[in-house]
Amino acid sequence: MKEYSSASKYDNERPCAITIGTFDGVHIGHKAILKRLVQAAEKDNLDSVLLTFFPHPRMVLQKDSNIKLINTLSEKKELLEKTGLDHLVIHPFTRQFSRLTAVEYVRDILVNKLKAKKVIIGYDHRFGRNRTADINDLKEFGNTYGFEVEEISAQELDEVTVSSTKVRKALEAGDISTANEYLGYQFMISGTVVQGKAIGRTMEYPTANLNLTEDYKLIPKNGVYVVKATINNKQVFGITSIGTNPTVGGRKKTIETHFLDYNQDLYNQDLQIEFITHIRDEETFDGMETLKKAIKQDELFARNLLKTRE
Repeated sequence: MKEYSSASKYDNERPCAITIGTFDGVHIGHKAILKRLVQAAEKDNLDSVLLTFFPHPRMVLQKDSNIKLINTLSEKKELLEKTGLDHLVIHPFTRQFSRLTAVEYVRDILVNKLKAKKVIIGYDHRFGRNRTADINDLKEFGNTYGFEVEEISAQELDEVTVSSTKVRKALEAGDISTANEYLGYQFMISGTVVQGKAIGRTMEYPTANLNLTEDYKLIPKNGVYVVKATINNKQVFGITSIGTNPTVGGRKKTIETHFLDYNQDLYNQDLQIEFITHIRDEETFDGMETLKKAIKQDELFARNLLKTRE
């Protein structure tokens, strides 16, 4: 898969089959659409192209939007790499871009830049300035500029929408198992390991404190989770606590992971943590000893779960 940071950087002269959207989560519904795109492209001897946008349009057009995304841009690229796409175009979404008329968007971007011969798109797709054009307009443009429009049905799109909503709701509820089922992979967060307060170390449970790369990333509900990471090409399991450390009077949300049977220095390393399941919600304990006992129980839960997966 070849990546382009804007439509203007796209330098492929072959005609393409294209789909368009944010594809946040790259979940099972999205993958079904991308599979259809790749198969259609192969059948008609076209290249397959996904045109997506960054930042998310709501981040630009709704300044008070506190939208949180399932994937960071780098995570999304990593997931799309596995779908068989030929080209990924990540076009910068700006207010200026949003002001393009429907004809400017279709003629200048889809046809002249991306060489679209087939557009696979949802029945409810809207585009152009103020989103005034719809799929019927797109079909008219297809007649004018020589591309075919293939419609994604209401039922298929409903499945995509339901999946996205269910993933978000599940993560906000701490229901990792459901989120992972709809994603088709284990939900992940990425960041850099930074210096924490080293409270875990005093209880013989040293933790890696993760500073997130992107502040728009959706974080699961505060609580304790079983996780895994790949460190120096080795798969390592652990328990991750998300929350404010209320037992020790913490106020700032942290993401801290104690890796099982691994105690190397990870400071300043970039780390990606995959979530396997939820253990418990965040609790306030009546002292450090009670907290330590709870962490011990979390560890036993994780080890027992991992034994059943072997």
